[in-house]
Amino acid sequence: MKADVDRLRLKLAEARAAHDTLAAQARHRKQRLEAIGRELEAWQLRLDSAGRQIEALKEREQRAREELAALEERPRQIMVERARLTDEIEAAETARKQAADRLAEAETRAAEAERALKEAQARLGEAREQKVRIEANLEQMIERRREIARRIMDAFEAPPQRVLESVEAEATCEDDLPPLEEVEETLERLKRERERLGAVNLRADIELREFETQLESLATDKSDLESAISRLRQAISSLNREGRERLLAAFEEVNTHFGALFQTLFGGGHAHLSLTESDDPLDAGLEIMASPPGKKLQVLSLLSGGEQALTALSLIFAVFMTNPAPICVLDEVDAPLDDANVERFCDLLDEMVRRTNTRFLIVTHNAVTMSRMNRLFGVTMVERGVSQLVSVDLEQAEQLRAVG
Repeated sequence: MKADVDRLRLKLAEARAAHDTLAAQARHRKQRLEAIGRELEAWQLRLDSAGRQIEALKEREQRAREELAALEERPRQIMVERARLTDEIEAAETARKQAADRLAEAETRAAEAERALKEAQARLGEAREQKVRIEANLEQMIERRREIARRIMDAFEAPPQRVLESVEAEATCEDDLPPLEEVEETLERLKRERERLGAVNLRADIELREFETQLESLATDKSDLESAISRLRQAISSLNREGRERLLAAFEEVNTHFGALFQTLFGGGHAHLSLTESDDPLDAGLEIMASPPGKKLQVLSLLSGGEQALTALSLIFAVFMTNPAPICVLDEVDAPLDDANVERFCDLLDEMVRRTNTRFLIVTHNAVTMSRMNRLFGVTMVERGVSQLVSVDLEQAEQLRAVG
């Protein structure tokens, strides 16, 4: 019975497998039939669309045939129109040439008339100018005659005619009179001689004594002024001498600090300051000579951007070491530096704080520099449009982390 059961189970499994196969084939055929139905519908739609396109193409073909029939007559019409337009163009060209000839003649006549007008205007202008000059001369002569009459009236208290009558001369006998310029020159000379004589000054002795007193006072003032100028020059000389001494002393001290700080920042090399353009320190210029490790000595302008920044920092801190200040603000001085040079810069800041007790306020975006600071200040926007100042004490944060 077990063998029969096993055999029957085997047949059952085979039957189930056959059934599953047939069911799968049935489903596949059903799906295929559905896909064929959909494809058939699609092809039917494409067939209908193709039929409509064929009808449209037939209509377009009919319209094209009609247009072609209408256009077969167009070349002859174009030839006729072209001949007509050619005749019109020739006629217009002939008319244009005739009009151009007439225009050229008119322009020639207009140019001649313009030249004639300009010549007439030039003659008219000259005549007006001549008239104005004559009128001006006439007015000057009339005014001069009036002035002479006034001068004669003031000098002789009589009009010119009565003066001529008194000297028994006639106004018309100009040839017998001496030249007018000679008479005027003689008259002016005589007046000047009379005026030089002047009136009698009864206060001459008093004025002389007053002038002598003023002269003595001016002489005293002059002596005092000369003494003051001498003292002022001595003071200026002393100030210049002291200024040179103090400037040279400060220059030497700054130069020493500069060379040491340069070697610290660059890890070697050497640099110095030199006075140029004048032997007098007060009038001399300043030149920075630097030689980073592996490079020859050269001026600051020939160094790279980072090297120039480190050299400038060396000079700034050298001045601070010579004359420390309580506060120093540095704005983006570490921008051109790489990370290694930023570390050297921060080490130098620590040394400067230790030696000069200066508080440094640094504006920076460098993460290395910010990590070496004691306190950070920044601006954040927690809410849109609302800025808030944020402060972080790094030393206290490190202490809290160590405690934790």
